[in-house]
Amino acid sequence: MVVDHGVARNTLRPGDFPDERGRFGRFGGRYVPEGLMAALLDLERAYDAARADPAFVRELTGLLRSRVGRPTLLHRVPRFEAQLGTPAPTVYLKREDMAHTGSHKINNALGQGLLARRMGKRRIIAETGAGQHGVAVATVSAMLGLSCTIYMGAVDMERQRANVIRMRLLGAEVRAVETGNRRIKEAITESVRDWVSQVDTTHYLLGSAAGPAPYPRIVRDFQHPIGAEARSQILTAEGRLPDYVIACVGGGSNALGAFRPFMADPGVRLLGAEAAGRGMATGAHAASLSAGSPGEIDGTFSYLLQDDDGQIAGTHSVAAGLDYPGVGPELSHLEDSGRLTAVPVDDALALRGMETLAHSEGIIPALESAHAVGCLLDLAERGELAAGSVVLLCLSGRGDKDLEIAAQHLGLC
Repeated sequence: MVVDHGVARNTLRPGDFPDERGRFGRFGGRYVPEGLMAALLDLERAYDAARADPAFVRELTGLLRSRVGRPTLLHRVPRFEAQLGTPAPTVYLKREDMAHTGSHKINNALGQGLLARRMGKRRIIAETGAGQHGVAVATVSAMLGLSCTIYMGAVDMERQRANVIRMRLLGAEVRAVETGNRRIKEAITESVRDWVSQVDTTHYLLGSAAGPAPYPRIVRDFQHPIGAEARSQILTAEGRLPDYVIACVGGGSNALGAFRPFMADPGVRLLGAEAAGRGMATGAHAASLSAGSPGEIDGTFSYLLQDDDGQIAGTHSVAAGLDYPGVGPELSHLEDSGRLTAVPVDDALALRGMETLAHSEGIIPALESAHAVGCLLDLAERGELAAGSVVLLCLSGRGDKDLEIAAQHLGLC
């Protein structure tokens, strides 16, 4: 999906797109029950028709401007730069936390909501971990007059109570998932079960650039405005491209949105901040690119955390949105090819990133986004930032939802 925001963008190589099988190199594909194959192919046809329809693109573009608040700000943070030592890099934040509902998730939710309505699907289901995707889906469903059911792991519901309240206030039914680890992985499983049983009337609005084809492409394309805007904005501000683009990595939606318009620029390093949890050596983490191996998870072939028998491993992250044992196929391909560098960031460093940005700039990032901030702090402390470096950091969401967790860990109450 190319949405015209009046911004400059580069030309991507054909190899950067999935092939006709939905593959990014060896990753991707469709590993689903036969009952879902027809629905996925229908979705792919509907998406291809919509992205070629000027009326659909106009409506999406107009709503992104008038209801979401695009383009979001890109601005320099000099007081934060001063925390990075001497010589300090030049740092710009792409403020997805300022989009309606407080994160980048609204971009994809709006696009898929319009697509579902176009397909005649009046019921939306979705999974959520941190709750931001659920809030965005509930918001779009209310805007478009669609029925909405959100699946959320019971553990995540407890640590993200504010977002559960928001979803319910917006008219969504929030169903607690009590199976397994009671987190995002199990919420996805329950969403798929629901979809299989009501596929004719229901659209599964997947929030990450993961899952079976065509979802990784659809979600990535609807998040494309993040990087397209940022590319134009930083060229205006600095007259050149950044040396680094940094984003947190869970499934991959905000990261691919930020990274994609820079993929064909070899001078721009792409860094994905993964959840190292309590530390990589402890095994209590969610760093699939750094410590995982290729396998099938939730309908796609990608890097995931698994044991020697191929069973999905347990995960841990202070950030609910990163607490997932896999990653999307395109990010897996980018890491495999060397274009993306995965950087593990543990809970303590992410919390320090949250606190540092709050103290220096008056911005409270989501704990997911704080992993990207922590990644930058670590690079600076290890002396890996060259003098005169320009850094673009995607601040994917705001931290309202994480205040209770931050208070517990940072001794604020």
